[in-house]
Amino acid sequence: MALIKSISGIRGTIGGFAGDNLTPIDIVECSAAFGFLILKNTKNPKIVIGRDARISGEMVSQLVAQTLRAVGCNVVDLGLSTTPTVEIAVPEEKAGGGIIITASHNGRQWNALKFLNEKGEFISAEDGQTILDLIASRKIEFASVEKLGSYSKNDAYIQKHIDKILNLPYVCADEVRAKNYKIVVDCINSTGAISVTPLLEQLGCQVILLNEVMNGDFAHNPEPLPEHLEKLSAKVLDTNAHLGISVDPDVDRLAFVCEDGEMFGEEYTLVAVADYILRHKHGNTVSNLSSTRALKDVTQKLDGAYYASAVGEVNVVKKMKEVSAIIGGEGNGGIILPDLHYGRDALVGIALFLSYLAKFDKPVSFLRRTYPQYFMSKNKIELNSGINLDLLFEKLQERYNKHNLNLEDGLKIDLEDGWIHLRKSNTEPIVRIYTEGTSKVASENLALKIKSDIGEIMKAHA
Repeated sequence: MALIKSISGIRGTIGGFAGDNLTPIDIVECSAAFGFLILKNTKNPKIVIGRDARISGEMVSQLVAQTLRAVGCNVVDLGLSTTPTVEIAVPEEKAGGGIIITASHNGRQWNALKFLNEKGEFISAEDGQTILDLIASRKIEFASVEKLGSYSKNDAYIQKHIDKILNLPYVCADEVRAKNYKIVVDCINSTGAISVTPLLEQLGCQVILLNEVMNGDFAHNPEPLPEHLEKLSAKVLDTNAHLGISVDPDVDRLAFVCEDGEMFGEEYTLVAVADYILRHKHGNTVSNLSSTRALKDVTQKLDGAYYASAVGEVNVVKKMKEVSAIIGGEGNGGIILPDLHYGRDALVGIALFLSYLAKFDKPVSFLRRTYPQYFMSKNKIELNSGINLDLLFEKLQERYNKHNLNLEDGLKIDLEDGWIHLRKSNTEPIVRIYTEGTSKVASENLALKIKSDIGEIMKAHA
């Protein structure tokens, strides 16, 4: 059981004791602090909320809505929705902020509150810290009976979201419709069933659904990784589908399965979509430091400039704004298109990918083979108590001083045929080690090499 309060929100497992897990007390405290902050910062009492279909979603949503009303906020409840839909609804509603009730790719026992500002973007680190301080201080003022907030429902935003996507100049709906694609969708028992499905149908696709019952009792681990998508892959083959689509429970991550049942590669979702956008509009791209080098290769091939950000969506968005990027995201299948909104959005990723595929006019596996082939390895090492992480990184910099180093988020070492990225976990006493090479063996060897270096340094300074 767990509870994690951070500057980006609160997440935890349902049940247990307050302060150790995500209980009603913790939900009320965080909701009240956020509502109080919104009223204090913007004087705008309206807050949009929405949730994925996980088992605890309705209960948590009701606690959030009524707590916000008690602070004096007017709640617009989208009900079952997606993270990107809530992000779009906040500015459309001219709201002061938003709360997404989802634990994203975490399992059925988890839930979370993710906080949005008036732009429908994740709140700043400063505002996140203010919320934590408010909770600790218990100096949150609730509204008198005459000033309690209102509550209303609005279930129209998924279609509004789809309409905005179909009206994008990059989305070639008629060309996609002419292909009559047969597509298998793994809805993972959440709101992909009510968002991905209508989008595909309005693009003229034949849709075959897996795990479409929105009961939050996930049929498999909800993170869209290859080891969790075997049934999707098999269904693509069994039905002779053109491709398979997997999203996470809140529909901000996206992975594809090729027509031959092979994975397109979650890291390559952004690569393909960025490739398509860059062919329509010259510009820059951004991904985080732990994402594949293939995006940099594609960007530079099309005369754009690539930039890397610290890990985390809020950091990617910040960097995208700094460099005026036209497309960006994360290697976990998160697409961010500023022309729509600054947030990861699987729905727009699907529409852009299908538009590219229709113009490419060959099977998905053929498109995949047009990109540089990289392989990633993800490892970790436990930190012994008393280890000086700054010293460790300093000594590693000395060892790799002939290579390009990035210290924005841990230590990124760019090599000729790959890279190594080390960063301290925010939730565990470990250092995460990500490596990428031109083969699986090369990537794993990089991980072994850096682990050996770390071991030598730690031993020498024990």
